Amino acid sequence: MKKAYYLSTCDTCKRIFKELNLSDDWKLQDIKTEKITLEQLEEMRSKTDSYESLLNKRARKLSEYKGQELSEEKLKFMILEEYTFLKRPVFIFDDEIFIGNAKKTVESLKTKLGA
Repeated sequence: MKKAYYLSTCDTCKRIFKELNLSDDWKLQDIKTEKITLEQLEEMRSKTDSYESLLNKRARKLSEYKGQELSEEKLKFMILEEYTFLKRPVFIFDDEIFIGNAKKTVESLKTKLGA
């Protein structure tokens, strides 16, 4: 499987896509115009250690939850309800997941792609 979840208005996502030069067989999903489904989120979660690893800790709306206990179940529904809570971009390549825009993450994906 070759799938990328991203935000089309995000300059960082645009830069990473340009850097990776993905082939046409990648399925791209703009999470703002096409919400992620429960099945898609559960698939992402199955490839990582927690919903917290999928959480965008820089999301402005996260301040609304300051001081609250955020269980895995709560994080799951927060990500489903509000696209800004998903750390992006998220790439699924074969059985591996690459989450976020950290240089190390992008380099790992480049290596996997042979780029």
